[in-house]
Amino acid sequence: MFDAKWQNISMDRNQSNTMQTTTVLEGEQQTLDAGANFARQLIETGKLQDAVITLSGELGAGKTTFARGFIQACGHEGAVKSPTYTLLELYETSGCTLYHLDLYRLEDPEELEFIGFRDLFGRGAALLIEWPERVPALADSTTIRISIEHIDAASRQLTIEHLQHR
Repeated sequence: MFDAKWQNISMDRNQSNTMQTTTVLEGEQQTLDAGANFARQLIETGKLQDAVITLSGELGAGKTTFARGFIQACGHEGAVKSPTYTLLELYETSGCTLYHLDLYRLEDPEELEFIGFRDLFGRGAALLIEWPERVPALADSTTIRISIEHIDAASRQLTIEHLQHR
């Protein structure tokens, strides 16, 4: 899944029988590459359609950078904007439809109703959702949980967990 030059990759099954992958990323380019490589893996294995992917991490951890690499690897050729103020950005590519959501500024769950959030599920599109902890009910729909944690100023720990409850 990841380029061989990356070190400290570990994969294991935890108690709930989910597959978890952890690696250390050094800088923005490796974060972009990780998003792109992960998108390609989902496309190649046919697991992109209807995927609900949550991205957690502190401000500045690299969630949007990972999402940018992911979205561009899915075929989007233009700029990938952070949906921090709009809540939602739509990307239609020849191979799939992607919805990129950023719930950081969500003040009231009613805001999700205004953008038709419920209608995004089960239509063959992939959802990339930053700050999912703002809507705890998302846990039941999440198929892949990604966390990015600061190690130091340039390094991040990336953890990807494939959930089995869906």
